[in-house]
Amino acid sequence: MKIRNTTLVILATISLAYVCAQTQTGKASFYSKRATGSRTSSGERLHHDSLTCAHRTYPFGTLLRVTNERNGKQVIVRVTDRGPHGRGRIIDLSYRAASELGIIAQGVAVVKVERLRNTKVPFKPEDALPEIDFEVTEYTLPEDGVFHFNNNDQQVHVKKLNTPDKKKQSVDTKKQTTHKKRSKGRK
Repeated sequence: MKIRNTTLVILATISLAYVCAQTQTGKASFYSKRATGSRTSSGERLHHDSLTCAHRTYPFGTLLRVTNERNGKQVIVRVTDRGPHGRGRIIDLSYRAASELGIIAQGVAVVKVERLRNTKVPFKPEDALPEIDFEVTEYTLPEDGVFHFNNNDQQVHVKKLNTPDKKKQSVDTKKQTTHKKRSKGRK
């Protein structure tokens, strides 16, 4: 009975923490216009007119709704950077996002950050992946050992396994005969 109650308390705590983690309230700051052109942690270049932000934990590409608690203005931003680091803030906004929230004059404002549910994962295909047939088929090699495709630029050279290479043999025999001739001529 004690184990069951303990398990229920732990599960309730974890589920409550998950629900609370979806919204955060704290201080927000913004990038200055001079930061335009610098690289973010995701590799993108920062631009002051983009609606982007820096967050410590959300994955890159996540859409967040940021609400200014003082005036109720909202903006949707995309996570492209990591931060803010150690200043008591929960999010760094781009200059445009900060101006739409009305926090340029203040510099720092109290905001509520919510993750949007209907976000798409970048580079994830919408459709199901195509089915690939990995069955090995039998084929015969052409006489010259070259597969020709529809494009004239693409050719694949295949060396036949059981037949020795005639060009290599002829080169080897020429070297041997040349060597023998030299040794005969010197005697």
